Amino acid sequence: MISKRTLIGMLTPSSNTVLEPYMCAILHDLLPDVTAHFQRFTVREISLDDKAMAQFHNEPLIEAAKILSDANMDVIAWAGTAAGWRGFDVDRDLCRQITEATGAPATTSVLALNEILDRTNVRKLGLVTPYLDDVQKQIIANYGAAGHPVTTERHLGERRNFAFSEFDEATIAEMIRAIAKDKPEAIIVLCTNFRGAPIVEELEREIGIPVYDSVSATVWKALSMTGHDSRKITGWGRLFQELN
Repeated sequence: MISKRTLIGMLTPSSNTVLEPYMCAILHDLLPDVTAHFQRFTVREISLDDKAMAQFHNEPLIEAAKILSDANMDVIAWAGTAAGWRGFDVDRDLCRQITEATGAPATTSVLALNEILDRTNVRKLGLVTPYLDDVQKQIIANYGAAGHPVTTERHLGERRNFAFSEFDEATIAEMIRAIAKDKPEAIIVLCTNFRGAPIVEELEREIGIPVYDSVSATVWKALSMTGHDSRKITGWGRLFQELN
């Protein structure tokens, strides 16, 4: 028999092509003891219209979580950021339902980011996303209500979820550099299909501001929930080293 493994389940938007390779890269140094496993459900576009919002009803996520639970996941995470514009309570409710349906503890990308912002007491937040104007406006309102006012932001005005992955790292780096000039206390990259994670460490050295990417934050929280020391993750930013 092999030694006990930690199995991390990730609920993944169907049109996402960034999340899986980046998460596996972040976890590389923990292999084979910690591995990520993915189950998709349909997500094609991000907007505030009824059809797009309906993609995130709990039922398809719960069904995907049940399929993951066939493989005895130690934790299940919704690796998406829809609660950013839908409201943070929807993710708390989703986690409760996932645990009821599967027996596994649950988290989400947004809840992980929010915990980081709470623990670091961020009151001047920078926000980087690929989203539409009205989606960005709603995210800003939700973070303001949660005590983390967005004082500077950049977004790209895109609605197609697959298209988010086609923006290169240089584009995202320039967005981060632009809002860093306004001196936020922290910057979040809010989208798990956006190529933020690999550029965080270098940018943090350059701008002197913590950058919290949503893919990285999801891994960080899953490791915390399964009793792993995140400081074993190197090269992916200060989050893993400073918030164990």
